[in-house]
Amino acid sequence: MSRSVLVTGGNRGIGLAIARAFAEAGDAVTVTYRSGEPPEGLSGVRCDVTDTASVEAAFDEVEATQGPVEVLVANAGITRDTLLLRMAESDFTDVVDTNLTGAFRVAKRAARGMLRARKGRVVFISSVVGMLGSPGQMNYAASKAGLIGMARSMARELGSRGITANVVAPGFVQSDMTDELSEERRAEILAGVPLGRYASADEVARVVRWVAGDEAAYVTGAVIPVDGGLGMGH
Repeated sequence: MSRSVLVTGGNRGIGLAIARAFAEAGDAVTVTYRSGEPPEGLSGVRCDVTDTASVEAAFDEVEATQGPVEVLVANAGITRDTLLLRMAESDFTDVVDTNLTGAFRVAKRAARGMLRARKGRVVFISSVVGMLGSPGQMNYAASKAGLIGMARSMARELGSRGITANVVAPGFVQSDMTDELSEERRAEILAGVPLGRYASADEVARVVRWVAGDEAAYVTGAVIPVDGGLGMGH
């Protein structure tokens, strides 16, 4: 059966691949975006996850057009990379407010309808950096690590209502940004990945779709790495 799916930050990159994977499976999908236009072939709604009123308005629009959100993928995120001693406090708080508190805002709003329906799937998109750490990414790593505690707390609170909450943690993903890296830097990164290559966004998307599907109905509070083995043991 077609479900109502919302993917935050779904207008590009991993988020777009996730949205398309659900659409290909026959689900009704809307993506949130802050600027520009929604991706071709997908419904879009403007939403700033740092603004509660914006989140409320986006959910109201989605509910009016495709029904209560049954699957939420909290993917919206930003980076402000710099070393600790150069990091402004706003660099830290802005990243945490978008990546972590933004995920809280959309998860809380989605939970309303899921509780009434006594079913739902929430998937938080984290990162291998949230478990390994990374120089120059203290803010990003903290925000992505926080999603794990959030998901596991949600899983314990809402599991009895048929709602699952899981984390998918991608590693290095092929993108325009990685294409611009020097051969030396690419080799350095891949040396730490047992599979010796980047992931494609589609590979991440397929795992997200699986964990939100019937096949994973008994999986909750899990952290699923899609990182080629980079974060083994974490």
